[in-house]
Amino acid sequence: MAKRSRITRVIGQFILYFLLTFGAMVAMIPLFWMVSTSLMTIGETINRQLLPNTPQFINYAEAWDQSRFERYFLNSIIITTITLIGLMISSVLAGYAFGRIKFPGRNIIFAILLSTMMIPESVTVLPNQLLVRGLIIPLPGVDQRVFDTCIADGGQWLSCQLSSFGMGVSWINSLTALTLPFMASAFSIFLLRQFFAQIPDELWDAARMDGAGHMRFLWQIVLPISKAPLMTVFLFGFIGSWNAFMWPLLVTTKDVKRPIMVGLWSFVTEAGPETHLLMAGAVIALIPILIIYFLTQKQFTQGIATTGLKG
Repeated sequence: MAKRSRITRVIGQFILYFLLTFGAMVAMIPLFWMVSTSLMTIGETINRQLLPNTPQFINYAEAWDQSRFERYFLNSIIITTITLIGLMISSVLAGYAFGRIKFPGRNIIFAILLSTMMIPESVTVLPNQLLVRGLIIPLPGVDQRVFDTCIADGGQWLSCQLSSFGMGVSWINSLTALTLPFMASAFSIFLLRQFFAQIPDELWDAARMDGAGHMRFLWQIVLPISKAPLMTVFLFGFIGSWNAFMWPLLVTTKDVKRPIMVGLWSFVTEAGPETHLLMAGAVIALIPILIIYFLTQKQFTQGIATTGLKG
């Protein structure tokens, strides 16, 4: 009986490892194809070869220079940095409020917040675009036409910013439109709320005895023991902001304002896509994500594994 049980367990483990290995190989196929294609000539991509005859590393330099990738890359860094700062602040404060502070209507508000996760993104794209255009409510900001005229007349940057600031302007082609909509995330708030809620009440009682309020308790006690979920929110926020394509394409009309994912579209010409350069650009765009993931991998897996568990 024991021998049969051991054989059954071995067979079960073999099937499990086989399925996991097969799934990993399937998941790696797109990455393999992308890297392989990025090292091919245009002719080899047309012939759909599996591997390049001679690796064309020059494709990366050509992709960087041809589409002025340094500009798109810098734009993505600026947009992602600003977005992450806003996302971390809003998620931490909202997650703490929902998880640790009892106030009237907390559960109702939190339920409404969670319900927004069920709304498809495609449904909200058009209303959000009309909103940033200033066609729904008047928006504060700098009137770009007035600002450009002021600069052309020899005005100083700061004085022109102040003189052209007003209500009822459009946020198209502005950092505000590219960053503000992503500075709050229902999923991030939910993730942190679940972790903050499981922190023992004894820590809060001890902090109160020392005269600490909520902000001090959050800063000195909660955040230091919440590195795993914070890194998870950071990683998801970074990937979402860095990979954004549709929204930046809708709210920008000038290449100088566009991030790297929209910049990849420049390799699609009237004669057809330059697939080898497109894939080389995609590999360049992927590198920061891989670096961030490998640096935060441990905290990321811990955050996913422990969030929502009572300890």
